[in-house]
Amino acid sequence: MLENVPAWLGHLFRDRRAGHAKLVIADPEIRLCANTIDMTSPAFSAGGRLPVRFTSDGDGVSPPLIWGEVPEGTTSLALIVEDPDAPASRPLVHAIVWDMPPDERRIAEGAIVADGAGGEDGDVGRNSFLREGWLPPDPPTGHGEHDYVFQLFALSETPELGASPGRGAFVDSIAGRVLAAGVLIGTYSRGEPAESDRATGIAIAGDLAAS
Repeated sequence: MLENVPAWLGHLFRDRRAGHAKLVIADPEIRLCANTIDMTSPAFSAGGRLPVRFTSDGDGVSPPLIWGEVPEGTTSLALIVEDPDAPASRPLVHAIVWDMPPDERRIAEGAIVADGAGGEDGDVGRNSFLREGWLPPDPPTGHGEHDYVFQLFALSETPELGASPGRGAFVDSIAGRVLAAGVLIGTYSRGEPAESDRATGIAIAGDLAAS
């Protein structure tokens, strides 16, 4: 949808971003502890560019995720994915997955889809478009690189939220119940090279100049 935004308009709002300080994991109300969860993806490196197939320019499926051990006493896991670079008052929610079993260690590619009342491996909540499932990255053309922040929480309790929780219910329910958290960031942009592409171009130019 936002691929049709003219580049000049994206540049105009380039400095308007929700901000990383408004991410769920940065919210002081959740009382984050020092324990961390190692989270990776076989599809992209930490801080690396998301492959097109996970965005609205491609198939728009959710990426695979893998994580390590969680603390003893974890009753469930919860995931939220946000874009803090969205030109909005708060980060755009791209996915919520709630009530995952504590022994779960992965989300398969394409698994974050609408599931109605939920399933055995968790309940998929509502994104910022008020729909269940994965909201594919769709940054405005010319707005610059956007971070897509995957935030995983190990919870000491699993409150009843009902089907399809949204961001507000998510934040209220994890407050004071977080035993550990993990973060993984992927990036995407339109109408300009990715930061990694720029770095590669600079390196090649330097090599050519030295030769």
